[in-house]
Amino acid sequence: MFDKGSKVCQERSSRAEPTYQSTEVSTVSVMSKEKLLSYSAAIQTANASLYRFPLIPVRGVPLTCLIANNWDSIWAFRPDPSDLLIATYPKAGTTWTQEIVDLLLHNGDAEACKRAPTPERCPFLELFSPPPIPSGIDLLNTMDPPRVIKTHLPFQLVPPGFWENKCKVIYVARNAKDNLVSYYHFDRMDQTQPEPGPWEGYIPKFMRGELAWGSWYDHVKSYWVEREKKNILYLFYEDMKENPRREVERIMRYLDLSVSDEVISRIVELTSFKNMKENPMTNYSFIPATVFDRSISSFMRKGEVGDWKNHFTTEQSKTFDEDYEKQMKGVNIPFRTLI
Repeated sequence: MFDKGSKVCQERSSRAEPTYQSTEVSTVSVMSKEKLLSYSAAIQTANASLYRFPLIPVRGVPLTCLIANNWDSIWAFRPDPSDLLIATYPKAGTTWTQEIVDLLLHNGDAEACKRAPTPERCPFLELFSPPPIPSGIDLLNTMDPPRVIKTHLPFQLVPPGFWENKCKVIYVARNAKDNLVSYYHFDRMDQTQPEPGPWEGYIPKFMRGELAWGSWYDHVKSYWVEREKKNILYLFYEDMKENPRREVERIMRYLDLSVSDEVISRIVELTSFKNMKENPMTNYSFIPATVFDRSISSFMRKGEVGDWKNHFTTEQSKTFDEDYEKQMKGVNIPFRTLI
C-alpha cells in the first residue's frame, strides 16, 4: 500500500529526533519539469500512498514524516531576494492572503489569478508528498523569480536564505481559540493529517504544541519578536475581517505597489469569504474527496471571528484562558477573540 517515502515514515515515526536524510520523494526524478501533472491528477495517481502521516520532531517541532525526512533540502532552499514569503500557523488565513497578494501583483485581474489553483501559483515550501505529487520545491524550481511562497514553518525553521537575502515576509496571525477550532475541523477532513481524535482531547494537544507545525504560542511569538528586525509585515486575521480594505492597502504598500481605489475595491470583493469559497482556484475543490473528505468539513468552512464560542464549554474556555495567560506572559500581542 505504501510507497518508499511512506515506508520510511512508518519506520522513522517510532524513533526520537531523526537523522535527516532525503528519502528522494522529489518528483523531479520521476518526471521532467515540463511534464508535471496537475495537482489533482498527481494526487489521484498517488492515492494509494496517501494516509494519515505520523509526526516526527525537527529541532523540537513536530512535522509530518515526509517533511522531516526531506528536511535537508528544505533547509538548504535558497530564495531569490525578490521572492515573497507568506507565513502562517495552519488555518490562520493563509489562502486568503495568498489570493490578495496574487490579485495585487496582477492589478486585480481575476482571470489572471485563475491560471492555476492556489498551491501551484504560490507553492507550499516545505510540503513533500508521495510521487508523483510535486513537492513545493519542485514547483518553485519551475518558476522564475519573483515568486510568492507559502510556509507554515515557525520562525526558527524558516530556511536562513530568506533572512540572508532580506526577502519580504507577510505573517498572518489568528486568535488562538478560533485557530484551534479551524485546525480541528481541518485535521478531521484532511486524510493526510494526523488523526485529531475527539474535540475534548484536541484542546490539550493544541495547548501542548503536539499538532503538526508545533506550538501556536511559539509560532505567533517568534515572528512577533522578530518582525521589526526582519522587516516582517505582521497582520491579524481579525483586522482583515473587520476592515479588509485597510489591510489590503497595508499589503499593497508593503509590496511597494500602487493600484487604484477601484482595483482595491475589486480585490476586496474577489477575496470575500463567499467568493473565495465558490472559486475553484481557491477552495481546494481540486483535491480528491479521498484526501479532503468534504462530508466531514469543507476546506473553507466558516471564516468567522468568534466561532470558538460554538465549540468551547465554559470550563474548557476557563482552562484554556488560564494556560494562555501563562504561555503568552511577557509578550503583548494584541489578539482579539471577538470583533
